[in-house]
Amino acid sequence: MAKLKLLLWNMEWMNDLFDQNGDFHPDTHKPQHAQSTTVRTRRNHLSGVINEIAPDIVVVVEGPNREKELKLFFESDVNGEWEVKLQPTSGSSQCVGCAVRTDLSRFHDQHPVRFFDTQTMPIFQPFELTNENDGIIEKYRFERSPLYVEITTAEGEAFRLMGLHLKSKGIFNAYEWSKWWAVSDGNRKKLQAQATQIRVQFLDKYLGDPTTQRIPIIVCGDINDGPGMDASEKRLLGSAIERLMGNVWRPFLSLGNALFDTLSEKDQANLNFEKIYTTSFKDPIFNNVWQNEWIDHILYSYNRPEWVANAMVIKDMPDGQKIWSKYPHASDHYPVTADIELA
Repeated sequence: MAKLKLLLWNMEWMNDLFDQNGDFHPDTHKPQHAQSTTVRTRRNHLSGVINEIAPDIVVVVEGPNREKELKLFFESDVNGEWEVKLQPTSGSSQCVGCAVRTDLSRFHDQHPVRFFDTQTMPIFQPFELTNENDGIIEKYRFERSPLYVEITTAEGEAFRLMGLHLKSKGIFNAYEWSKWWAVSDGNRKKLQAQATQIRVQFLDKYLGDPTTQRIPIIVCGDINDGPGMDASEKRLLGSAIERLMGNVWRPFLSLGNALFDTLSEKDQANLNFEKIYTTSFKDPIFNNVWQNEWIDHILYSYNRPEWVANAMVIKDMPDGQKIWSKYPHASDHYPVTADIELA
């Protein structure tokens, strides 16, 4: 089987490209969340990145809220022919979707993608959880329903893919310092609760059930959290990405992290993650100093040997130009790629 290239990308408010009827806004229309550019420029920059990377599968985070809109973008702006699926979320204009390229004979010619609607799955409905062992049961929900699909290759090999966009931990208002910490801790608890629900109620069962445990699975997306090393994560003794990856007491249910695999042995041993970041932002608390964050992840099951490899955060395009220089209006996240080889 030929290697498949997976592209994971938070494409930043794609919904701004479309009008109420699900058609593109006029080329000169200024997107709501990017007033310094136009819809045509954003379309050119988003599709330009995808066309140069030339993936076989794209997981879209912050996609539009209707499947026909995502389909229109891939049909109009992206090279090739695509099977598109989008997971709707009631009340959300940032949905998770995927696109599989079907014109290169790399996927099943009749049923390349099987879609599971997570809006109908009890696991992904509002849930209750005790976070602090204080006897108080707290209620949580998923702001954006996870994408869940099964993809079948031309050789008949199947694997499943879950696309996530978990709770943002960003704070966008000015607060007195103690209030800031209270809001920050609240956001982190919501984020960890969502990760715990997916791990305990979905992944542990998926990887332990004889009917699914042999089907490889990728869990990827904008997790909005890193590897447990910042001040908030230390205060709460954990991070969302660590919860998703698994429990050291049940290692056979754990997931690997494709970007972690690319670090040197020394950096892995020292848990030095400084070389990996998938977005940058100006920190208003510290005089707008640029901060680098690793919040986009590709996780994979261990039920196939070395089937996900060569992960990369795309900062340079094939011609050597920096992505932020060549396509400055594409997204505030870097694309992340990995190779998939099931055979």
